[in-house]
Amino acid sequence: MELKVDVDPAEAGFDAARLKRIDDHFARYVDNGRLPGWLAVVSRHGKLVHVGSGGQRDVEAGLPVEPDTLWRIFSMTKPITSVAAMILAEEGLLELDDPISQWLPEFASPRVYVKGSALKPLTEPATGPIRVWHLLTHTAGLTYGFHHGHPVDAIYRAAGFEWGTPPGLDLAACSEQWASLPLLFQPGAEWNYSIATDVLGRVVEVVSGQPLDEFFRSRIFDPLGMTDTGFFTTDTDRLAALYIPDPATGGITRNDAFGSLGKSRPTCLSGGGGLVSSAADYWRFTEMLLNGGVLDDVRILSPRTVSLMASNHLPGHVDLEAYGRPLFAEMPFDGHGFGLGFSVLEDPVKARTLASTGEFAWGGAASTAFWVDPDEDITVGFYTQLLPSSTYRLRPQLRQLVYQALVD
Repeated sequence: MELKVDVDPAEAGFDAARLKRIDDHFARYVDNGRLPGWLAVVSRHGKLVHVGSGGQRDVEAGLPVEPDTLWRIFSMTKPITSVAAMILAEEGLLELDDPISQWLPEFASPRVYVKGSALKPLTEPATGPIRVWHLLTHTAGLTYGFHHGHPVDAIYRAAGFEWGTPPGLDLAACSEQWASLPLLFQPGAEWNYSIATDVLGRVVEVVSGQPLDEFFRSRIFDPLGMTDTGFFTTDTDRLAALYIPDPATGGITRNDAFGSLGKSRPTCLSGGGGLVSSAADYWRFTEMLLNGGVLDDVRILSPRTVSLMASNHLPGHVDLEAYGRPLFAEMPFDGHGFGLGFSVLEDPVKARTLASTGEFAWGGAASTAFWVDPDEDITVGFYTQLLPSSTYRLRPQLRQLVYQALVD
């Protein structure tokens, strides 16, 4: 689809002059060399209110960001995998309380870290099984090697799991490797951002009998008309280059090692971070969620399922600051709970944001982000390729800029 504004902002409750502040703000990031290029999409009542962009999708080649530029969305893959799991739940093929060992026998007897070093950890048996719900909510006790906050993180790195997976291992083999590593904590005891959604992707494969890419395509992408989304693209001219900060200059430097991701089919289909997409495609996905699981008369999920996913599942409706480990994640912890695949805004005042209670959202490692605001009937997407996403405070800045322009 063509990505262009199709309603007067005033008709949708926005001040056009104030919306321009989005473009002015991110243009400064490009002008001073802190971002290569960017694209922002604001939608309300199903209409595109603002589409802004600037800079280059490939600085060295002098190629500008275009509406159809392709982006590595990294962890914005997670909500798609979560939707895939809930499709299977709606069909009665799995339940949220099911032990995942029902499909992944390698997880039949997980062990939990107690104390010790990464080289000589002391572990104990898990007191209960890892359940599907634990994977969806990042409460399984799994982790990421890139956290650098716990001996188990170091065990992951030693096994080849830091920013990717060991060469030659497909998702099934990676799942077996993850199952052999100790958990950080007893399943359900805490929240920790992790490879849980990758394991969930493997559950989707086994339950459905399809490789993850085929399930995504047949059950989500094709029905929604998401023609640009997949684990790689052959249209590499449209794929933005990937950059990292350059501490020496305060600018950015190209990283072709990570930039090779998305240019060929990966051995491991990462449901936690493997997809390439366009702003138009992901807008359709977020609109489906905003509409309660349906878009253009194509129903992916029921409204009750989407509502359950967008509810805070942390015990007692606490926020991530109270229940999570204070490590890197794609959203702030204060005032935010977590649902089935998304952060959920519980307390805008505590989060110090203009956004609405009930907003659900997530982002990707290369500084992409989206949110869905059911209260105001808004979806927003932001796209760039700067790794890691913690480099700048792009997401809270974008929220401030969007909501200060909402005047109705």
